Parts: sequence; structure tokens; C-alpha cells
Amino acid sequence: MKEKQALAWVKKCGIAVESARTTFPSLAQVVAGEPLQGSWWAHPKGNDIFLLSRAIRRSPDVLVCRLVDGKVTYVHLRMWPALVSLAGRFCKRRLAALNEVHTPAGRHKLLVTPFPDWVPKEVLQAAQKLTEKEAARQFALVRLLPTLSKKTPPNHARRSEPRRCAVVANPAPRGPRYRSCSG
Repeated sequence: MKEKQALAWVKKCGIAVESARTTFPSLAQVVAGEPLQGSWWAHPKGNDIFLLSRAIRRSPDVLVCRLVDGKVTYVHLRMWPALVSLAGRFCKRRLAALNEVHTPAGRHKLLVTPFPDWVPKEVLQAAQKLTEKEAARQFALVRLLPTLSKKTPPNHARRSEPRRCAVVANPAPRGPRYRSCSG
């Protein structure tokens, strides 16, 4: 698979995961051509998976977030209006745009842009024109919502609300925030 093919694959899927084992298409498994056991880094095609994942992450037509089960998820531009229209059904943390950057010191940092700060004006306008039913149909939420709403957050993220992550007001100013990839 080449970069253009990987981007076309994400566009066709609409929603895919980078490497998680879910009901959604997985880039790692598609590139490997088989179900993966353990880390994809150990697979003979691990380098190809890495390079293609970075090409997808660089695309302005792909939102990289943690929508599906808290795992790295790709959402293609064609799905953004439906995602924005149904944003109230999801934990806002899962809708934050992720962008890995390299600092001048050579360290990796994760740039996190909270929802809806990353949403372009045209997408907001398109989302406002969708009914909830249309958005759900486009986003295939018949299958997605049960997966997301029933998933219990990891221990460190558990809140008092069962089956949903709590929305906590962020006193920090709006805009991107940095956090270390290792932390």
C-alpha cells in the first residue's frame, strides 16, 4: 500500500483506527494483511505501518482523535459534519484533534486541540443543516454509538457517570495544549 492508497482507504472507510482491535477497519491489519498478535511494531511490515500512519496523520482531510474506544482513530473530512452534528453524544476528550509534533530538542509532543476549536467554519455550517437522523445515518452510528457509550473509561479516567465520560469544564484558555506522548 502506498500513501495515496492509504488516504483513499481512509476516505472509503470514513472512520478507521490506526491499530486497535475493534469492529472498525484497522490500518495496521490492512497493511499487515492478517490479524495481528501483539504489537504491530514486531510485524515484518511494522515499518510500512508506521510510515503510512504518519502519512495519514499529516493529511488535512483526516481528523486524528481517540473516538473509538479511546484508541487513535482516523475520521475522514467527509464525515466531519455528521461528527459535529452528533458531538453531544460523545465525550469531548474523544473529539479533540491530535497532532504529533517534534520539538527543536528532538522530543515528541502531542498537540491536542480541543473540540470544537479544530472545526472549520464550513463544517460547522454543513453540520447545522443535518438532522440528527441524517447525521446518524451518514456516520453509521447504529453500530458506533453502542460501542462508545458502553465502554467504561480506563481506571484513571473514571468518573461518577456510568458508561459515559463526564464533561468537566476546562478553566484553561481555548486553543491547542501540549502534552508529552509518554505521559
